[in-house]
Amino acid sequence: MNAWRLTLRLLRQDWRSGELYLLSAALVLTVAAITAVGFFTDRVEATLERQGSALIAADLALESSRPLDVRFADEAQARGLRSARTLEFRSVVMGERPQLVLMKAVDPDYPLRGQLRISEAPDAPDRPVDSGPPVGEVWVESRLLRLLDLRIGDSLGVGEARLRLGAILTDEPDQGRSFFNIAPRVLMNRADLDATGLIGPASRVTHRLLIAGAATAIDAYRDWAGTRLAANVTLTDALEARPEFGSAVERASRFLHLATLVTLLVAGAAIALASQRLVERQTDAVAVMRCLGAPRHLLIRVLIERLVLFGLAASLVGCLLGWLGQAGLLAVLADWLGTDLPPASPAPVLVGLATGLITLLGFAVPPLIQLARVPPLRAIRRDLGTPRVSAALALGAAGLALALLILWQAQDLELGLKLLGGVLATLLALIGVVRLLVHLAGRLAGRARGVWRLGLAALTRRPGAAVLQIAGFGIGILALLLLAVVRVDLLESWRETLPEGAPNYFLINIQPHEVEPLRAFLNDSGIATARLHPMISGRLTRIGEHAVEPSDYDDPRAERLASREFNLSYGTEPQSDNRIVAGRWWTEGAEAAPQFSVESGIAETLGIALGDTLTFWVSGHEVSGPVTSLREVRWDSFNVNFFVVASPALLRDEAATFITSFHLPAEREAVVAELARRFPSVTTLDVEAILGQVRQVIDRGVLAVEYVFLFTLGAGLLVMYAGIQASLEQRRAEHGILRTLGAGRRTLLTSLAVEFTAAGLLAGLLASVFAEATGWLLAEQIFELEFGFNPGLWAVGVLGSGLAIGLAGTLATYPLLIHPPLRALRGGSN
Repeated sequence: MNAWRLTLRLLRQDWRSGELYLLSAALVLTVAAITAVGFFTDRVEATLERQGSALIAADLALESSRPLDVRFADEAQARGLRSARTLEFRSVVMGERPQLVLMKAVDPDYPLRGQLRISEAPDAPDRPVDSGPPVGEVWVESRLLRLLDLRIGDSLGVGEARLRLGAILTDEPDQGRSFFNIAPRVLMNRADLDATGLIGPASRVTHRLLIAGAATAIDAYRDWAGTRLAANVTLTDALEARPEFGSAVERASRFLHLATLVTLLVAGAAIALASQRLVERQTDAVAVMRCLGAPRHLLIRVLIERLVLFGLAASLVGCLLGWLGQAGLLAVLADWLGTDLPPASPAPVLVGLATGLITLLGFAVPPLIQLARVPPLRAIRRDLGTPRVSAALALGAAGLALALLILWQAQDLELGLKLLGGVLATLLALIGVVRLLVHLAGRLAGRARGVWRLGLAALTRRPGAAVLQIAGFGIGILALLLLAVVRVDLLESWRETLPEGAPNYFLINIQPHEVEPLRAFLNDSGIATARLHPMISGRLTRIGEHAVEPSDYDDPRAERLASREFNLSYGTEPQSDNRIVAGRWWTEGAEAAPQFSVESGIAETLGIALGDTLTFWVSGHEVSGPVTSLREVRWDSFNVNFFVVASPALLRDEAATFITSFHLPAEREAVVAELARRFPSVTTLDVEAILGQVRQVIDRGVLAVEYVFLFTLGAGLLVMYAGIQASLEQRRAEHGILRTLGAGRRTLLTSLAVEFTAAGLLAGLLASVFAEATGWLLAEQIFELEFGFNPGLWAVGVLGSGLAIGLAGTLATYPLLIHPPLRALRGGSN
C-alpha cells in the first residue's frame, strides 16, 4: 500500500477514535495564542507608535536651523507620503506692551498626527480641530492673554502685520518637543509669515518638515533620507523625541512578548503529556502492523508524515482561532484603540504554522519514533509494555525546540536568553525536587496505613510517570500563578511607575532671588514636596583628550546630542528615581571634589566611560571633572531629571536658573493663576496632556497583557488535564488487579483522592516557589520594577491546587471503577 494512502487512512482512523483530541487541543491552543498575539501585537504596537507620533505631530520629522532642501519634500510627495512644514522662532508681539513669544508658523495640513485643541474663552471647554488657524488669525496660549490683558477678537501686532486673536490654544501635539520654552506660544498660518517681515537671512529659525504615511513607506523614506542628511539636519521619530513615552511603549511590548512566551512554554508541556498518552494508545495498533510485516522504516515514515499532516491541519485551525481572538479583542477595545487600525500582515500566519510544527516535532516526535521499536509479540503479550523513550533524545529535542521558539518569539536577545536560562534551570530544579518528594512520599507510604498507604504508594509504583505527572501539574499551576503574579504584582508595579500623583506642572526660569519666596509660596499652597533644582547650560567640548565633534558620530542621536547644549545641574544626593549602575555617588555632600554623574543611556550613545574627564563650556569658560558614576533614570516618572549632574563644588558658582515640578489637582488650578501673578517671570508648563498619553499607553498595555494571559490560563488547565489523562491506561490495569484481589470501589476512590491531592499539594508548593522566584527575576532584572512577595499566593497555590487537582483527578478516574475488572484485565478500553 502506498505510504501516503496508509498515512491518510490511519490519520482518519485516529481522529474518529478520538485519540488525537487532546493533542490537537494542545496544539491548536499553542498556535492560536501565538497567532492571536502576533496579529494583536502587530496592530496594537503599530497603534501605540501612531499615538506616539502625535508627540511630534507626524511619523517622522526633519529639523534644521536652515531651510531644508526641497528634495526631502519632493521625495516624500513622490512616495505618496503626506508632508507639512513648520517654522519656529522667538519674536516680540505687541499688545498694550511688548511680549516675548515663541512663534510657530504652520501649513494648512498641520498636524499630520494628533490633534490641535482650542477654546473660545479661558473658562470655556476646549474642542479638537483638524488644522491650524486660517489666514489672518493667530491662536495663543491663555497666559499671553493675561500678560497682555487681551481678549479673543482683539488684534495682535506680529511684526509688520496685525492678526486677529481667533482662539485660545489649549493643546498642541508636538508642544512637548520644546519642553523648556520660557515664552508663551503663538500659532499662525505660514501664509501670513511673509507679511510680518519677521524672517530674514540671518534669523534664528527652526525649520521642520513633517512626514506621515504608511509604515512601510515611512521606513523606506527614513532609509533614503538617513543617507542624505547634512550635518545640521536631524531626523526624529516619536520614541526618540520623548524618552518617557518610548519607555512606556517598550515596556508594553515586553509584557506582551512575555505573555506569548509563557503560553508557549505551558502549552508545550501539554503537548508532551498528550504525546505520551497517544503513544500508549497507539502501541497495540503498531504491534499488529509489525505482525503483518510492516518494516520499521515504513512505520517511522508513516508516523512522521501523519504527525506533519496533523500538525499543519491543527495549526491552520489555530491560526483561524488566533485571528478571531485578536479581532474579538480589538472589537472590545474599539473605544480605546479606535477603528482606524493598521491592517494585519500575513506574517503571524506563517509564524503560527512554523511554531506549531516546531513545537509538535520537538515534543511529540521522540516518543512516537519509539513506537517503531514495538515488538510484534506485543500483539499477544500486553505485559511487554510500551518501549521506553530515550531520555537524551526526548530532552534534547524538546530543549532544542524550546530554545529556538523562545529566542525567536522573545524578539529581544536579552529577554530570550534570560527566559531560556530560567526555563531550563526551573525544569531541572522542578524534576529534581519532584523526584526527591516522590522518594519521600514512598518512605512515608511505608509508615502509613489503609487508604493513605495505598494512595501514597501509587506515587512510587510509577516513579517516572509520577515525576512527569507532578511536573506537568506544577507547570500548569505555575502558569496560573504567573498569571496572578504578572496581573497583580508586575502590572500594578508598572502602573505605579506613573502614579496618579505624578508631577503635572513644571516651573522653569526661576531666578536665584526667587527661590526662597517661591518655596515659601509652594509650602503655603500645600505643595511642600516640590524640590528646586539648579540648571546651568553648557556645551560638551571634550571627552578625555578628544574634542567632541558632531561629525565624528554616525548615530544621528549622538550627532544631535554632541551639537546641542546640555542642561546641567548639581546636587548632594541622587534623586529617588535614579539608580547608580556603575561607580559610586559622592558621599561628602557639598564638600565633594569636582566630578560628574552621567545617565547611562547617553553615556553609551556618546561613548562616555567611567573615569573619563568631561569638559563643558559654561558661561564663557571651561569646567572639567571626572565621571565617577553612571545612573539609570526612570524618565517615565516625570520628575525633574538631568543627563549630567555635577558635585556642588563644580557648578555652584555658575550663573543658574532653577526648575521644579509638582502635582496639582485640576480643582486647584487657581494656585497657578496666583503663582503667575506673584512671579510673572517664572514660566509654568502644564504637561498633563503628555501624562495622559503615557497613562493611556500603560492602561492599554495592561489590558492587552491580561487578554493574552487568557491563553496561558487555557494552556495551564489543559496541561493539568493532560497530566491526569496520561496515566489512565496504566491505572485501568492496576485497578482491575486490585479489585480482583478484593479492594472495594470506595477504598480505591479514597486512595485516588489521597494520591491526586498529594500530587496537587506537591505541585502547588513547587509552583508557588517558582512563581515568586520568576516574578522577582522579571521585575528586578528585566523590567526594573519593585517586587513585593505575596503570602496569599502561597496559600492559594498550595491549598487551591491540592483541592482542585484532588477533585479533578478523582472525578476523571472514577469511570475506571465502574467497569468490571475482567474488562481491564483483558485490555478493553470501552
